[in-house]
Amino acid sequence: MNRLLSLFAGLLFAIAPLARCDDWPQWLGPQRDGVWRESGLAASFPKEGPKLRWRTPIGSGYAGPAVAGGRVYLTDRSLKPKANKPPNPFKRITQPGYERVVCLDEASGKQLWEHQYDCDYTMSYSAGPRATPTVDGDRVYTLGGEGDLLCLETATGKPVWHKHLSSEESPTPVWGFAGHPLVDGDRVICLTAGKDPASGMGVVTAFDKHTGAIIWTALPDKEPGYSAPIIVNAGGRRQLIVWHPASIDGLDPETGKVYWTQAFGPAKQGLTVGTPRFAHDERFGDLLFLSTQYEGSMVLKLDANEPGASVLWKRAGKIDKKTEALHSLMASPIVRGGNVYGIDSYGELRCLDLANGDRRWATAEATTYDAGPQKWSTAFLIPIGERGQRFLIPNEHGDLILADLDPQGYHEISRAHVLEPTNKDPQRPVVWCFPACADRSVFWRNDKEIIRVSLSASPE
Repeated sequence: MNRLLSLFAGLLFAIAPLARCDDWPQWLGPQRDGVWRESGLAASFPKEGPKLRWRTPIGSGYAGPAVAGGRVYLTDRSLKPKANKPPNPFKRITQPGYERVVCLDEASGKQLWEHQYDCDYTMSYSAGPRATPTVDGDRVYTLGGEGDLLCLETATGKPVWHKHLSSEESPTPVWGFAGHPLVDGDRVICLTAGKDPASGMGVVTAFDKHTGAIIWTALPDKEPGYSAPIIVNAGGRRQLIVWHPASIDGLDPETGKVYWTQAFGPAKQGLTVGTPRFAHDERFGDLLFLSTQYEGSMVLKLDANEPGASVLWKRAGKIDKKTEALHSLMASPIVRGGNVYGIDSYGELRCLDLANGDRRWATAEATTYDAGPQKWSTAFLIPIGERGQRFLIPNEHGDLILADLDPQGYHEISRAHVLEPTNKDPQRPVVWCFPACADRSVFWRNDKEIIRVSLSASPE
């Protein structure tokens, strides 16, 4: 009997790594770096495409979902009766409506609860919320397009606290609040309205995650931009990295003390959007890569001994239509194996040499296809595994692509159309939502539905 028990225990131990499934509880996943680390994923798609597990109707929005504890969390938007969006999506008018936080059962897509609240929109490109929910234990934190920061119970959707981040003195940014909340210890850290005399909040603020009380605020400036804060370990300290239109800064996440500041811009139209990318390079040490539509790309070398940063290189074209290295808008580039992969402002997928920004190659195969350059054409780059060259590429057409990216070029393996592009704000149909990758599945939404498609290597 003991021998049988030992054999059974050994079998369970052998199977456990194969059965490992991950959650995707926040923007860019568990480690906030966009890497899909699950095992057991398909090496290619079946001829008929990935298996659709379920689809559930929802409202509109740009915010991607979060997946944690067998549940899917997302936010959406609906107009009040007789309210209309402006014909010109750039125009800022008051649009009466509601925002909603929705919780679904991960296995079936069935709605478990919702929390809806009044929210009149004043922003440009007004489809809906921008920020992915952040799940932390029995709480979920959401940030709406007009600055409604909520803490809700994950079990019931019951509000724990609710803060509003904009005011008459510091109104909602042109394209809404988009800095995905970051939970760190007892703090939830968010981009806030900037130099706000009414609330005293700067560009970034840490709130007590239990009560919503302000713990600290920092970087008073005129606008916060749209880039999500991250935390890195460099120079012997944990550093909160905040990128806003005036500069990129390293702060103490516990106190808000500013360790260092590096100017970049000021970013035209406040367009700091992508998440800064942290990487360790054997030649240069710890690096941060960032890119904007108009100012181009910059790599910072972080000091090895104390918090600090210096410019390794900076590259920019004269205009965003004629670019040298990379001028990214929405999709955060990826740093991997001494290379940078990213989507340029007119849709090209490009590979750069991390050492100096020289372009190795460019292609439109994953993004614009035969249409040629298209402004703000977007695809998201999701590395599969800690190392290697395999990527999942969800693009604005609603296609999922499996491809290998290396210094020699783009090598497509599989492609499948899984979601209809329903948003027409950029004057063409697009899907501009980053998916969640959890339990060997992709959870992706447009303005009408959210779907779950399986990328498991095993039959389900």
